[in-house]
Amino acid sequence: MSNKEKYDQVFIENFSVSADQLNADFVYQCVPQWDSVGHMAMIAALEDTFDIMMETEDIIEFSSYTVGMEKLKKYGVEI
Repeated sequence: MSNKEKYDQVFIENFSVSADQLNADFVYQCVPQWDSVGHMAMIAALEDTFDIMMETEDIIEFSSYTVGMEKLKKYGVEI
């Protein structure tokens, strides 16, 4: 499975959405599941999936599907 597929899978499983919903318009609180609790669950799943530990600043700034891809580059994860 590619990193993109793994990344998408985290969003699909955590927010109960379909792959076609994952685009630049998929942002924090665009679905009810992406609230503060959902955000931390998603971060934990990404950290587990990619074996990384994100810094607090990056967690706070992780505000959308596309921003997340940029944030993960800092940790050596190319999407």
